[in-house]
Amino acid sequence: MRVIFMGTPDIAVPTLSEIIGMGHDVVAVYSQPPRPAGRGKNERKTPVHELAEGFGLEVRTPVNFKNEEDITAFEALEADVAVVVAYGLLLPKRILDAPKKGCLNLHASLLPRWRGAAPIQRAIMAGDAQTGIMVMQMDEGLDTGDVGLVEEIQIGPDMTADELHDQMMVLGGDLMRRALSALERDSLHFEPQPEEGATYAKKINKAEARIDWSKTAIEVHNQIRGLSPFPGAWFEVELNGKPTRVKAIKSSLTDGTGAPGTILDDGLTIATGDGALSLTRVQREGKSVMDVETFIRGTGSLKGTVLDAAL
Repeated sequence: MRVIFMGTPDIAVPTLSEIIGMGHDVVAVYSQPPRPAGRGKNERKTPVHELAEGFGLEVRTPVNFKNEEDITAFEALEADVAVVVAYGLLLPKRILDAPKKGCLNLHASLLPRWRGAAPIQRAIMAGDAQTGIMVMQMDEGLDTGDVGLVEEIQIGPDMTADELHDQMMVLGGDLMRRALSALERDSLHFEPQPEEGATYAKKINKAEARIDWSKTAIEVHNQIRGLSPFPGAWFEVELNGKPTRVKAIKSSLTDGTGAPGTILDDGLTIATGDGALSLTRVQREGKSVMDVETFIRGTGSLKGTVLDAAL
Protein backbone atom coordinates (compact mmCIF):
# COMPACT_ATOMS: atom_id res chain seq x y z
CA MET A 1 0.00 0.00 0.00
CA ARG A 2 0.94 3.65 -0.39
CA VAL A 3 1.36 4.82 3.20
CA ILE A 4 1.82 8.25 4.76
CA PHE A 5 3.35 8.09 8.24
CA MET A 6 2.75 10.91 10.74
CA GLY A 7 4.59 10.83 14.05
CA THR A 8 7.05 12.71 16.22
CA PRO A 9 8.52 11.18 19.44
CA ASP A 10 10.40 7.95 20.08
CA ILE A 11 7.22 6.00 20.89
CA ALA A 12 6.34 6.29 17.17
CA VAL A 13 9.68 4.99 15.88
CA PRO A 14 9.01 1.20 16.15
CA THR A 15 5.75 1.60 14.23
CA LEU A 16 7.47 3.36 11.35
CA SER A 17 10.17 0.67 11.41
CA GLU A 18 7.51 -2.06 11.19
CA ILE A 19 5.80 -0.36 8.24
CA ILE A 20 9.07 -0.02 6.36
CA GLY A 21 9.91 -3.65 7.13
CA MET A 22 6.57 -4.80 5.72
CA GLY A 23 7.57 -3.43 2.33
CA HIS A 24 4.85 -0.80 2.05
CA ASP A 25 5.57 2.24 -0.09
CA VAL A 26 6.03 5.02 2.48
CA VAL A 27 5.38 7.99 0.20
CA ALA A 28 6.06 10.65 2.86
CA VAL A 29 6.71 11.04 6.56
CA TYR A 30 5.24 13.97 8.48
CA SER A 31 6.78 15.08 11.77
CA GLN A 32 6.97 18.14 13.99
CA PRO A 33 9.51 20.74 12.83
CA PRO A 34 13.04 20.68 14.32
CA ARG A 35 13.21 22.73 17.50
CA PRO A 36 16.01 24.15 19.69
CA ALA A 37 17.16 21.63 22.31
CA GLY A 38 20.07 20.97 24.64
CA ARG A 39 22.50 23.43 26.17
CA GLY A 40 23.53 24.88 22.83
CA LYS A 41 19.88 25.30 21.77
CA ASN A 42 20.73 23.85 18.39
CA GLU A 43 17.79 22.74 16.29
CA ARG A 44 17.13 19.04 16.79
CA LYS A 45 15.14 16.82 14.48
CA THR A 46 12.52 14.55 16.01
CA PRO A 47 13.24 10.80 16.45
CA VAL A 48 10.80 9.99 13.63
CA HIS A 49 12.41 12.58 11.36
CA GLU A 50 15.87 11.10 11.95
CA LEU A 51 14.74 7.51 11.32
CA ALA A 52 12.91 8.49 8.14
CA GLU A 53 15.92 10.34 6.74
CA GLY A 54 18.08 7.32 7.54
CA PHE A 55 15.87 5.28 5.20
CA GLY A 56 15.92 7.97 2.52
CA LEU A 57 12.24 8.85 2.97
CA GLU A 58 10.83 12.29 2.23
CA VAL A 59 10.11 14.18 5.46
CA ARG A 60 7.64 17.06 5.66
CA THR A 61 7.36 19.33 8.73
CA PRO A 62 4.41 21.74 8.39
CA VAL A 63 3.71 23.92 11.41
CA ASN A 64 0.01 23.16 10.97
CA PHE A 65 -2.48 22.32 8.24
CA LYS A 66 -4.02 25.77 7.88
CA ASN A 67 -2.03 26.41 4.70
CA GLU A 68 -3.86 25.38 1.52
CA GLU A 69 -0.56 24.45 -0.10
CA ASP A 70 0.23 21.90 2.64
CA ILE A 71 -3.22 20.32 2.34
CA THR A 72 -3.01 20.10 -1.44
CA ALA A 73 0.47 18.54 -1.22
CA PHE A 74 -0.89 15.90 1.20
CA GLU A 75 -3.82 15.09 -1.10
CA ALA A 76 -1.48 14.82 -4.09
CA LEU A 77 0.32 11.85 -2.48
CA GLU A 78 -2.75 9.71 -3.27
CA ALA A 79 -2.10 7.47 -0.30
CA ASP A 80 -4.06 4.34 0.52
CA VAL A 81 -3.77 5.01 4.27
CA ALA A 82 -2.15 7.41 6.73
CA VAL A 83 -0.77 6.04 10.00
CA VAL A 84 -0.67 8.52 12.87
CA VAL A 85 1.31 7.92 16.08
CA ALA A 86 1.75 10.79 18.57
CA TYR A 87 2.06 13.31 15.74
CA GLY A 88 1.06 16.33 17.80
CA LEU A 89 -1.13 18.24 15.33
CA LEU A 90 -4.89 18.30 14.84
CA LEU A 91 -5.81 17.02 11.40
CA PRO A 92 -8.58 18.85 9.49
CA LYS A 93 -11.30 16.96 7.63
CA ARG A 94 -9.62 17.24 4.21
CA ILE A 95 -6.51 15.54 5.59
CA LEU A 96 -8.56 12.81 7.29
CA ASP A 97 -10.52 12.20 4.09
CA ALA A 98 -7.58 12.20 1.66
CA PRO A 99 -6.25 8.61 2.03
CA LYS A 100 -8.46 6.03 0.35
CA LYS A 101 -8.74 3.89 3.50
CA GLY A 102 -8.62 6.78 5.95
CA CYS A 103 -6.23 7.61 8.80
CA LEU A 104 -5.33 5.02 11.44
CA ASN A 105 -4.24 6.27 14.84
CA LEU A 106 -2.30 4.29 17.45
CA HIS A 107 -3.61 5.49 20.81
CA ALA A 108 -2.08 4.60 24.18
CA SER A 109 -5.14 3.81 26.30
CA LEU A 110 -8.28 1.69 26.42
CA LEU A 111 -10.65 4.15 24.78
CA PRO A 112 -12.90 5.84 25.67
CA ARG A 113 -10.85 6.12 28.90
CA TRP A 114 -8.06 8.67 28.61
CA ARG A 115 -8.77 10.40 25.36
CA GLY A 116 -6.33 13.24 24.82
CA ALA A 117 -2.71 14.24 25.19
CA ALA A 118 -1.25 12.31 28.16
CA PRO A 119 -2.95 8.90 28.46
CA ILE A 120 0.10 7.05 29.80
CA GLN A 121 0.75 9.49 32.64
CA ARG A 122 -2.92 9.97 33.54
CA ALA A 123 -3.62 6.24 33.75
CA ILE A 124 -0.80 5.75 36.26
CA MET A 125 -1.58 8.91 38.25
CA ALA A 126 -5.17 7.72 38.59
CA GLY A 127 -4.00 4.35 39.91
CA ASP A 128 -5.40 2.33 37.00
CA ALA A 129 -4.45 -1.35 37.12
CA GLN A 130 -4.97 -1.83 33.38
CA THR A 131 -4.52 0.14 30.20
CA GLY A 132 -3.84 -0.77 26.60
CA ILE A 133 -3.05 0.35 23.10
CA MET A 134 -5.57 0.65 20.26
CA VAL A 135 -5.70 1.11 16.51
CA MET A 136 -8.47 3.60 15.80
CA GLN A 137 -10.03 5.05 12.65
CA MET A 138 -9.61 8.80 13.05
CA ASP A 139 -12.50 11.23 12.80
CA GLU A 140 -12.86 14.93 13.59
CA GLY A 141 -13.38 14.33 17.32
CA LEU A 142 -10.69 14.04 19.98
CA ASP A 143 -9.88 10.30 19.96
CA THR A 144 -13.52 9.44 19.31
CA GLY A 145 -13.13 7.24 16.23
CA ASP A 146 -14.10 3.59 15.82
CA VAL A 147 -11.65 1.00 17.19
CA GLY A 148 -10.15 -1.79 15.09
CA LEU A 149 -7.60 -3.65 17.25
CA VAL A 150 -6.82 -3.68 20.98
CA GLU A 151 -3.90 -4.91 23.08
CA GLU A 152 -4.46 -4.82 26.86
CA ILE A 153 -1.59 -4.07 29.25
CA GLN A 154 -1.44 -4.62 33.01
CA ILE A 155 0.01 -1.76 35.04
CA GLY A 156 2.13 -3.08 37.91
CA PRO A 157 1.84 -1.34 41.29
CA ASP A 158 5.31 0.23 40.95
CA MET A 159 5.40 0.67 37.14
CA THR A 160 6.49 4.14 36.01
CA ALA A 161 5.32 6.11 32.99
CA ASP A 162 8.72 5.52 31.40
CA GLU A 163 8.41 1.74 31.79
CA LEU A 164 4.86 1.69 30.44
CA HIS A 165 5.91 3.92 27.54
CA ASP A 166 8.69 1.49 26.58
CA GLN A 167 6.31 -1.47 26.67
CA MET A 168 3.83 0.38 24.48
CA MET A 169 6.55 1.28 21.97
CA VAL A 170 7.10 -2.40 21.19
CA LEU A 171 3.46 -3.51 21.35
CA GLY A 172 2.30 -0.55 19.28
CA GLY A 173 4.50 -1.38 16.33
CA ASP A 174 3.31 -4.98 16.30
CA LEU A 175 -0.35 -3.98 16.65
CA MET A 176 -0.17 -1.56 13.72
CA ARG A 177 1.61 -4.19 11.63
CA ARG A 178 -1.32 -6.55 12.21
CA ALA A 179 -3.82 -3.78 11.50
CA LEU A 180 -2.23 -2.88 8.17
CA SER A 181 -2.08 -6.53 7.11
CA ALA A 182 -5.81 -6.86 7.85
CA LEU A 183 -6.58 -3.54 6.15
CA GLU A 184 -4.78 -4.67 3.01
CA ARG A 185 -7.04 -7.77 2.95
CA ASP A 186 -10.12 -5.62 3.68
CA SER A 187 -10.61 -7.62 6.88
CA LEU A 188 -9.98 -4.90 9.48
CA HIS A 189 -13.33 -4.30 11.18
CA PHE A 190 -14.11 -1.31 13.38
CA GLU A 191 -16.47 -0.97 16.33
CA PRO A 192 -17.78 2.34 17.73
CA GLN A 193 -16.46 3.40 21.11
CA PRO A 194 -18.93 3.41 24.00
CA GLU A 195 -19.60 6.89 25.37
CA GLU A 196 -19.92 5.59 28.90
CA GLY A 197 -16.69 5.86 30.85
CA ALA A 198 -15.08 8.53 28.68
CA THR A 199 -12.32 10.49 30.43
CA TYR A 200 -9.83 13.06 29.18
CA ALA A 201 -6.07 12.91 29.66
CA LYS A 202 -5.22 16.60 29.67
CA LYS A 203 -1.65 17.69 29.03
CA ILE A 204 0.61 17.51 32.08
CA ASN A 205 0.98 20.88 33.76
CA LYS A 206 4.33 21.44 35.47
CA ALA A 207 2.44 22.89 38.44
CA GLU A 208 1.14 19.35 39.10
CA ALA A 209 4.65 18.07 39.70
CA ARG A 210 5.26 19.44 43.20
CA ILE A 211 4.55 16.80 45.84
CA ASP A 212 1.95 17.58 48.49
CA TRP A 213 2.86 15.34 51.42
CA SER A 214 -0.55 15.87 53.02
CA LYS A 215 -2.02 13.56 50.37
CA THR A 216 -2.16 9.81 50.96
CA ALA A 217 0.87 7.62 50.36
CA ILE A 218 -0.82 5.89 47.41
CA GLU A 219 -1.69 9.25 45.81
CA VAL A 220 1.90 10.48 46.14
CA HIS A 221 3.27 7.14 44.90
CA ASN A 222 1.03 7.30 41.82
CA GLN A 223 2.07 10.90 41.19
CA ILE A 224 5.75 9.96 41.37
CA ARG A 225 5.53 7.01 38.99
CA GLY A 226 3.13 8.79 36.63
CA LEU A 227 5.54 11.71 36.22
CA SER A 228 8.74 9.64 36.09
CA PRO A 229 11.10 10.58 34.60
CA PHE A 230 9.60 13.73 33.07
CA PRO A 231 8.70 16.27 34.26
CA GLY A 232 9.36 14.44 37.54
CA ALA A 233 7.47 14.84 40.82
CA TRP A 234 9.59 16.98 43.13
CA PHE A 235 10.01 18.40 46.61
CA GLU A 236 12.36 20.85 48.31
CA VAL A 237 14.74 20.10 51.14
CA GLU A 238 17.31 22.35 52.77
CA LEU A 239 20.82 21.21 51.86
CA ASN A 240 23.96 23.17 52.77
CA GLY A 241 21.77 25.97 54.07
CA LYS A 242 19.65 26.51 50.97
CA PRO A 243 16.42 25.04 49.54
CA THR A 244 17.25 22.38 46.95
CA ARG A 245 14.82 20.80 44.52
CA VAL A 246 14.88 17.00 44.38
CA LYS A 247 12.93 14.89 41.89
CA ALA A 248 11.45 11.60 43.08
CA ILE A 249 12.05 9.07 40.29
CA LYS A 250 11.09 5.77 41.96
CA SER A 251 9.21 4.97 45.15
CA SER A 252 7.52 2.13 46.99
CA LEU A 253 4.79 2.03 49.62
CA THR A 254 5.85 1.12 53.13
CA ASP A 255 4.80 1.29 56.78
CA GLY A 256 5.34 4.38 58.88
CA THR A 257 3.54 7.26 60.56
CA GLY A 258 4.36 10.85 61.33
CA ALA A 259 3.50 14.41 60.43
CA PRO A 260 3.12 14.73 56.65
CA GLY A 261 6.49 15.35 55.00
CA THR A 262 8.58 14.01 57.89
CA ILE A 263 11.63 11.93 56.95
CA LEU A 264 11.30 8.91 59.23
CA ASP A 265 14.67 7.17 58.91
CA ASP A 266 18.25 7.51 57.70
CA GLY A 267 17.08 6.84 54.15
CA LEU A 268 14.17 8.62 52.52
CA THR A 269 11.10 7.03 54.08
CA ILE A 270 8.62 9.89 54.25
CA ALA A 271 5.32 10.20 56.11
CA THR A 272 2.26 11.39 54.22
CA GLY A 273 -1.29 12.35 55.16
CA ASP A 274 -2.07 8.63 55.35
CA GLY A 275 0.77 6.11 55.42
CA ALA A 276 4.35 6.43 54.21
CA LEU A 277 6.51 5.70 51.20
CA SER A 278 10.19 5.12 50.56
CA LEU A 279 11.98 6.91 47.76
CA THR A 280 14.43 4.56 46.04
CA ARG A 281 15.77 6.72 43.19
CA VAL A 282 16.02 10.51 43.15
CA GLN A 283 17.58 13.33 41.17
CA ARG A 284 19.03 16.36 42.91
CA GLU A 285 18.87 19.48 40.75
CA GLY A 286 21.89 19.73 38.49
CA LYS A 287 22.81 16.08 39.12
CA SER A 288 22.15 12.72 37.48
CA VAL A 289 19.56 10.23 38.73
CA MET A 290 20.95 8.24 41.67
CA ASP A 291 19.85 5.65 44.18
CA VAL A 292 18.94 6.90 47.65
CA GLU A 293 22.03 5.42 49.27
CA THR A 294 24.24 7.55 47.02
CA PHE A 295 22.09 10.61 47.70
CA ILE A 296 22.34 10.16 51.49
CA ARG A 297 26.12 9.67 51.33
CA GLY A 298 26.28 13.16 49.86
CA THR A 299 23.91 14.80 52.32
CA GLY A 300 24.18 12.88 55.55
CA SER A 301 21.16 11.66 57.44
CA LEU A 302 18.05 13.81 57.05
CA LYS A 303 16.01 11.91 59.65
CA GLY A 304 13.53 14.18 61.38
CA THR A 305 13.52 16.79 58.62
CA VAL A 306 10.00 17.96 57.75
CA LEU A 307 9.55 18.68 54.05
CA ASP A 308 7.36 21.64 53.17
CA ALA A 309 3.88 20.42 52.19
CA ALA A 310 2.62 23.87 51.23
CA LEU A 311 1.93 24.39 47.50
